[in-house]
Amino acid sequence: MNGSELVIRCLREHGTDLVFGYPGATNLALYDAMYRQTAVRHVLTAHEQGAAHAADGYARATGKVGVCMATSGPGATNLVTGIATAMMDSVPLIAITCNVTVDSIGKDSFQEIDIFGITLPITKHNFLVKDIRELRGAMDAAYAIAAGGRPGPVLVDIARDVTTAEWTEEMEAAYEASKRTDDNHDGRVLSADGREDASGFAGDAAVRQATAKSFRAALRKAKRPLILVGGGCVISGAEEAVLAFAEKIDAPVCETLMGKGVYSGTGERYLGMVGMHGTRAANAAIAECDCLIALGVRFSERVTGNRPDWCEQASILQIDIDPAEIDKNIPTAVSAVGDVKEVLEGLLPEIPASRHATWMNTCRQRYREDLTAREKVYTDPTSIALSSQWIALLLDDMTGGNCIITTEVGAHQMDVAQNYRVHSPRQLLTSGGLGTMGYGLPAAIGAAFGCPHKRVINVAGDGCYRMNMNELSVAAKYRLPIVEIVCDNHGLEMVRHWQHVYYNDRYYQTSFEDRADYAKIAEALGVPAVRVATRDDARKALERALSKDGPMVIVCEIR
Repeated sequence: MNGSELVIRCLREHGTDLVFGYPGATNLALYDAMYRQTAVRHVLTAHEQGAAHAADGYARATGKVGVCMATSGPGATNLVTGIATAMMDSVPLIAITCNVTVDSIGKDSFQEIDIFGITLPITKHNFLVKDIRELRGAMDAAYAIAAGGRPGPVLVDIARDVTTAEWTEEMEAAYEASKRTDDNHDGRVLSADGREDASGFAGDAAVRQATAKSFRAALRKAKRPLILVGGGCVISGAEEAVLAFAEKIDAPVCETLMGKGVYSGTGERYLGMVGMHGTRAANAAIAECDCLIALGVRFSERVTGNRPDWCEQASILQIDIDPAEIDKNIPTAVSAVGDVKEVLEGLLPEIPASRHATWMNTCRQRYREDLTAREKVYTDPTSIALSSQWIALLLDDMTGGNCIITTEVGAHQMDVAQNYRVHSPRQLLTSGGLGTMGYGLPAAIGAAFGCPHKRVINVAGDGCYRMNMNELSVAAKYRLPIVEIVCDNHGLEMVRHWQHVYYNDRYYQTSFEDRADYAKIAEALGVPAVRVATRDDARKALERALSKDGPMVIVCEIR
């Protein structure tokens, strides 16, 4: 077989049956190999950035490694934003690019780019394969690194002549022999860069015992404990362990944006999201707790704000698989390096059960007040106008948690995060770390392919919709069950708000004067669309969209 056929074989061996991509001159041999097989399906996106975000959405929705492909030069650079998005949010992603031939590399050849160098800061690892004998090892390592430890993206850049070179039986035998003698990643606990890490909780009995003792002592002193869950809990599948832990120590649970769904948004201990765009109940609990148990969180500035004063009254206990996150942004009293699920399961038998009735009642009452305020917004009989908050409440009411929600970035994103009660992990997909406009629609496409029996709804602002609305053609082609909701206020709402707060209402370049007709654009791309301006019409449109087999766009006039 040739190098391209070997790549397809590696995809199959690692359980990949779907890739997103776009062909070009240097990766034609790879696409020819795709043509001559049926085990791996290919989805042609409208743009390479769409391919990267679709692979990301597929990975987040399924927990599997997402794979995207692009040609050299601009094809490869168009993946960069998607790769960086995956890196910031710890998404297992493999980007396969093909470069010019080996003897043309470094000579400014047509569509040559050093994508290896460009992506070094935004990948866990990357490979430039210039010899067919290195190809299988690179592919196998890419999967191990992307999915291992703290997940993230890996780039495999393959020289064009390697894709057509022959992979011989002798090469296969030599590689299999090397696997038997060399260290490999299978079944091991991996650190953030994919290497084996035996220094943490999972690797050393003495460390486990010392950690359990420290956690036990800190929790015994706690009168107002609070659990903060982040994206690491989603990645590790720790939701059952988190629930058991919260019940045992009798603590309320709050979340970061990336941790939504770890603890159900309808659970009795739930307080909502913390930070700049968090709920009153969650932020009040952060300010008053005396022990914060942080699980799989990185303490970004959107969570902590003014870090020196944040949660200063509490002892902070942190669990994270990435040792680089321990004490990076917030100093801790006790920490454990390891998979959140494994560490919690190890700690549960070692910690004492406790009760904090007064604290729990205070936190519950505050959250009930938050819910009451939201209910008033939703049911207000004096208003018919649409807002992104009301739309989020409508989705919460009408879907019953039985769908996947993706979002773009901006005010609508925060309104969804605050008002849509996520019931389970991998149900809300959003660009948290990089804040990528144009992420939501292609991510919804990836999620729809990964979870074909679930309805997927993307909530977008009109600014974000403009970024990648061409991907609607993919939803139309495959008749994907995607509802695209566009919150159209004819401008960049969140940025405009900052101009109001920080720049004395000097509004500049944050209004769209062209008045583009987004519904007609959707219809031109093959997706039925409707424009609504009242709450009654919005409800009827969503009912219609949820009853359809294929995609639909609802453009909501925001006032």
